Amino acid sequence: MDGLFKLIGLCLLAGVLVAGVLFPVVGAAGVMSNQASETVDKTSSDLADIPPPLVTTVTDAGGKPIATLYDQYRIPVNENQINDAMQWALVSVEDKRFYEHHGVDWKGTLRAAISNGTGGDTQGASTITQQYVKNYLINIVYRGDKIGQEKAQEQSIARKLKEARIAIQLETKLTKKQIITGYLNVVEFSRQIYGIGAAAHAYFNTTPEKLTVPQAALLAGLVNNPINNDPWKHPQTATQRRNLVLDRMVDNQKLARADADRFKAEPLGVVPDTPAKPAANCVGAGAEAGFFCQYAEDYLIKSGMTKEDLYTGGYTIKTTLDENANHQAKVSAEAQVDKTEPYIANTLSLVKPGKTRHEVVALAANRDFGQDQAAGQTMYTLPAGVYNTGGAGSTYKIFTTAAAMDRGIAGIYSPINIPDTYASHVFKTGPGGCGGRTGEPNTYWYCVGNAGDYSKIASGATVQTALKTSPNTAFVGLEDAIGSTGPGIDMARRLGMRDTMASNAGGGIVDPKSSDTNKNESQASKYGPKGNSPGFGAFTLGFSPLSGLELGNVAATILSGGVWCPPTPIASVTDRNGKPVQIKETPCDQAVPEGLANTLAVGMSKDDEPGGGTSAQAAAAVGWDRPIIGKTGTTQSNVSAAFVGGTPQLAGAAMTFKFGGGHGGICDYGPGKVSLCPGGRDGNIFGGHAPARTWFGAMINIMNGQPVMDLPQPDPRYMGGSAR
Repeated sequence: MDGLFKLIGLCLLAGVLVAGVLFPVVGAAGVMSNQASETVDKTSSDLADIPPPLVTTVTDAGGKPIATLYDQYRIPVNENQINDAMQWALVSVEDKRFYEHHGVDWKGTLRAAISNGTGGDTQGASTITQQYVKNYLINIVYRGDKIGQEKAQEQSIARKLKEARIAIQLETKLTKKQIITGYLNVVEFSRQIYGIGAAAHAYFNTTPEKLTVPQAALLAGLVNNPINNDPWKHPQTATQRRNLVLDRMVDNQKLARADADRFKAEPLGVVPDTPAKPAANCVGAGAEAGFFCQYAEDYLIKSGMTKEDLYTGGYTIKTTLDENANHQAKVSAEAQVDKTEPYIANTLSLVKPGKTRHEVVALAANRDFGQDQAAGQTMYTLPAGVYNTGGAGSTYKIFTTAAAMDRGIAGIYSPINIPDTYASHVFKTGPGGCGGRTGEPNTYWYCVGNAGDYSKIASGATVQTALKTSPNTAFVGLEDAIGSTGPGIDMARRLGMRDTMASNAGGGIVDPKSSDTNKNESQASKYGPKGNSPGFGAFTLGFSPLSGLELGNVAATILSGGVWCPPTPIASVTDRNGKPVQIKETPCDQAVPEGLANTLAVGMSKDDEPGGGTSAQAAAAVGWDRPIIGKTGTTQSNVSAAFVGGTPQLAGAAMTFKFGGGHGGICDYGPGKVSLCPGGRDGNIFGGHAPARTWFGAMINIMNGQPVMDLPQPDPRYMGGSAR
């Protein structure tokens, strides 16, 4: 009885299809209703207006592809790129009357209705045209929409009717060859592989026009059930299915029986192990370029593109990556810290100064970019992201100096005191402070000492001398003269630490709902003045989370006459049709007066010089002889260190820091001998050690052959003053 009802139902379906498709006006009024007709029209419009997801290609500055981003691996082909073997294999197994019907195979529909309704073998009645409609809806229109996908393949008369009517419409607008090409461009072949172009490459490392008959038969057999017919996971099932297709080609008089038997004896012939398809994300950029690729992806999303659009839009993203500069940066970073050294990261970020753009040319680390943690790989954007590295130490003295210059408190040649210890009369701290009680309960004046003997230079020292030799006491004293951390923090933001200052004290995104003050406010707020508090006096010593790339961009801003621009990794973006796409980048701005920036550059120009320059040894080791700006930094207990510097053509920052755990400081016993100190003790690393060696080691090779350029001239307005 059930079989009889099924037979009646399917026969009714066939009748409805005839009424609704051959006589659409009557069908709409009598069977479907106007609303159903509108739904068909809307779906037809979707098929025309919603383009298929394509692969986005990421290139270096020279246009060389470095990575692909995609949700569906698809290589579109035109109708002349699909050979006869592929077309006839598909037609023979899926729709042998394809060239005879007009979108709906009435014979097949009635045959399926009778067979399915009377308990015979379950048979499908969908033509290739109908399957094209269904696959377009599932794989394109409703991708990511489970409900929509379920509706597109539900076993109902309404769905079959709509699908059939759309198929009829397509047959009036497209040729048979266009339909089969469209179908073969959207159908799934398993493992994120969509379309015959991608399938031919992934399965056989060839193109659709070069597919052999057995290769075409295998692919044609896959579309029926891509998972079960997967030749790597289920080779026996895949072989049986391929051979069935070959038999159908014989039945359809498109292949001789002798040839079919010969092809059946052949192995499947797919590429070994796994499909030959590129990685679907920045892992494909490899160990060196992966960090840059990931930063470019993050930058575009921050600039307004969605990740879905980026992974389906078929864009060509030309980045500013300089392959040689990035390679030299990677080699230098690894020369100082081995890639597998536990818990130690060493990074280098390089940016081109300029008054209209600051192009990032290299983002490198001792670690490889990738997913194999056991091999030292990581997916974190170490050279660019804001991380709780332990800080960049005395590099932040740049901001205190610039703030003092901006307020007329000091110039680069102003005298400055360098006592062995200094007790602030502005900034306070809790119990244990060495500056004496303030008169408030459990409150002491903040005080610092120097990491080294400065007695030989203390007499007659200037701000420029202090930048070169980096005594802590001098800059806390300068911070006192300013009166609060506010101007220094603002200067850090203006010169380039924008995401850094906007992040929380843990280096993450500020969460206003959190009750933890380390998470619910920005660094700029947490360490800045509040009420009667002038802020954290230790800010000038650089203890907080930061982005190494932003630190490098600070040097680029100084060398660009005080013009800040976002550190962009993007040269251009074009869409799938080759048309330019405008990216919403933050505009450049004059962060500080040009005279201040130029004078600050001169103030920072002695760091590599013998006689106290904190990076002099690293510079001498490579024979450095170009004018630069530079500043080293080291944090408390030597848990991290940094060097920021630049020439007029190229600026950047190197950072060595703990990453992923471990105890104690970082011990630096020379190139390639950097590790966590044994027993969890304090370290001995300084900014002039591994970070400066990384920076100079890369830059000496990158700058080779480029003209030697002088630093800008100082502005008299910022040269003198009355520093305390």
